[in-house]
Amino acid sequence: MNSSEIKKDIRKFSTKELETLFLQMGEQRFRAKQVYEWLWQKGATSFEQMTNLSKKLREKLAALYVINAIQVDKVQRSLDGTIKSRFRLHDQHLIESVLIPVPIDNRYTVCVSSQVGCSLTCKFCATGRMKRLRNLDAAEIVDQVVLVNQQSLDTFGHPLTNIVYMGMGEPLLAYRNVMESIERITAPDGLNMSPKRITLSTAGIAKMIQKLADEEVKFNLALSLHAADDKKRDEIMPINEQNNLAILMDALEYFYQKTRNRISYEYIAFQDFNDSIEDAKNLVKLCKRFPVRVNIIEYNPIDGAPFLKSTEHRIDDFAKYLRDHHIMVTVRRSRGKDIDAACGQLANKE
Repeated sequence: MNSSEIKKDIRKFSTKELETLFLQMGEQRFRAKQVYEWLWQKGATSFEQMTNLSKKLREKLAALYVINAIQVDKVQRSLDGTIKSRFRLHDQHLIESVLIPVPIDNRYTVCVSSQVGCSLTCKFCATGRMKRLRNLDAAEIVDQVVLVNQQSLDTFGHPLTNIVYMGMGEPLLAYRNVMESIERITAPDGLNMSPKRITLSTAGIAKMIQKLADEEVKFNLALSLHAADDKKRDEIMPINEQNNLAILMDALEYFYQKTRNRISYEYIAFQDFNDSIEDAKNLVKLCKRFPVRVNIIEYNPIDGAPFLKSTEHRIDDFAKYLRDHHIMVTVRRSRGKDIDAACGQLANKE
């Protein structure tokens, strides 16, 4: 057993817990705030970096605790500017994050992972073929933001503008850690990013969407919809059998009434499966209960999946039908396909 398995990660302590810890060590209470700022504002990965603490205190902390920071394992750069990073965790598991730059719109978005693997087995998603090994700690999620923000600054001279929880895993099945990570990212004594710049994407777990509503969260919500009738959605997303569209629409309407936050539907277009005008009609019906934006996404084929990408012509016709019925719609052309960094492709491939 190595030392990092014995020692507790100091980032698991709240400010109040840190204060208690320092008082027990015979140190002054304000040291807790100093350490907290090093961890959550400055992204310190070792106690040695905490230069406003005495050398003796830094050594004492290093003897008792660890900082299980994630490490860059591999970086791939797409021809379109997208950058995929694979990170190694302290227990040697691997996760991926993606930096999506859109300089023309001044948008620099990081897509972060919330789990090692995923348990939902969506038929079109590479991550869904991996077993869920564990949830990420809040700190491991924040680390992705910190490291990719630095990557964005180094590469494009611009900090991140947006965060999307759309990487590996289902965020609402890692609820507590995801919420804690958002708290750290948005806190004035953390990364101080606006929650309006954050979007959490879910495959659709109604009771957890209601929980978000009851907590009156400030961030945006996206539903990975991909089919506007239960029969088709059951076929590609097994989670729909327990969380059908009627149940999900009730939960989303409740979320909107409680928070007034933006809701979007992510809709991957599969050729001859969900890209007909009849499918568009069904989608329009789902868009009438509360304000919603639809993001139509090009499918990115994965090995062994029985789906093909819809044609540009069919996607454009589909989008036009939605616009003609006063639905806000964006067609998202895939980014990072050449490095398996596009939607549904994250799977830690070599």
